Amino acid sequence: MNTCEKSILILCGGGPAPGINSVISTVAKVFLEDGYQVLGVQEGFKGLFSDNPNIKKFDFSHADRIFSRGGSTLVMSRFKPKAEKLNTSLFKDNNVKLLVTIGGDDTASSANRITDYLKKEDILISNIHVPKTIDNDLPLPDRNPTFGFHSAKDEGVKIGNTVYEDARTSRNWFVMSAMGRSAGHLAFGIAASCHFPMMIIPEMFHKNEITLDRVIRLIISAIIKRKIRGIDYGVAMVSEGIFHNLSKSELDQIGLEFTYDSHGHPELGNVSKSHILNVLLQKKLDELNLSVKTRPIELGYELRCCRPIGFDLTLCTLLGIGVKKLYDDNLSGCLVSANSRGEITPLYLSDLQDEEGKIKPRLVDINSEFTQLVFQNLHYITNNDYELAMDYVDNPVAYDFNKILNE
Repeated sequence: MNTCEKSILILCGGGPAPGINSVISTVAKVFLEDGYQVLGVQEGFKGLFSDNPNIKKFDFSHADRIFSRGGSTLVMSRFKPKAEKLNTSLFKDNNVKLLVTIGGDDTASSANRITDYLKKEDILISNIHVPKTIDNDLPLPDRNPTFGFHSAKDEGVKIGNTVYEDARTSRNWFVMSAMGRSAGHLAFGIAASCHFPMMIIPEMFHKNEITLDRVIRLIISAIIKRKIRGIDYGVAMVSEGIFHNLSKSELDQIGLEFTYDSHGHPELGNVSKSHILNVLLQKKLDELNLSVKTRPIELGYELRCCRPIGFDLTLCTLLGIGVKKLYDDNLSGCLVSANSRGEITPLYLSDLQDEEGKIKPRLVDINSEFTQLVFQNLHYITNNDYELAMDYVDNPVAYDFNKILNE
């Protein structure tokens, strides 16, 4: 590689999200146009701490080819540097002027630490971070979405509509789980778009503790309500964040033991949440002598590498160009963000962190008019249904939606 030519280095951390290639493509194109060599490191931070990193050199042809593809042309990794030695020669030998990271807040924090370390080694580079997550839980200004969310939701809606059609055709009930470690945006968006009769997200439990029993009773509430209306099918959407927020005693009841990633997050993808809930649901239905056929559906990795839809192609283009704008403005250590008017603005981790230095996830606004209207139009037992519900259960009050969430 040409050691005299100024370069930028692109790195992707965490898990995939639709639009990563769109960001990489845009960043590569605008910097190539300005005479920079554009390099990408495979396997995220693991590559930066390797003696023999796998480096990809971009040209216009490759950058142009990947723009609308799903996945990432750069292999991703959740590797979190600890005591490993940084490969400083990678930055020196390639005259790297800018490190562009694409990932979550953990990736951004690691990039800042690397830049600070390089400065002590008299290697001066800038770093700019492009935030991504299909969970949509990063507290961006104006409640702007994170890139990848709308594409993942769109893919989930396609699957959700097919599952709902199966439910209607076969007179089944399906228990569906969707990604969202801390917030229920994805589950909410899919369920609302598909007109599922029940959705359960962690934000609903702001007045009491999340328990598996309450989750199961909410699903049964929808089943009974639909039986009253002569509807023998449906889909109940449950956010995986329900499991993330369960107490240890709740998890111990079903013998769940999560593994944890290098950032200390439980690896929910290793466990089929829908299967667990479906087994518990069938057990409770048997106890109630309710003959209902239920099946589990797990919405997980299917959503992460789909092709980005037009919304995210536009957003990712704007963010990619925004990287160049912030760099040209001599900014570093910041996240690139676009406000509701499409204006590029820098964000710093300190802008998002609380007094303890933590970034609180952006949750579904449970009190917004939109959210309230959606929940009002779900199917569940209220006190007006008690008499008819007695045909199916002896204690309908136990399946009253509002009482479950307030007990």
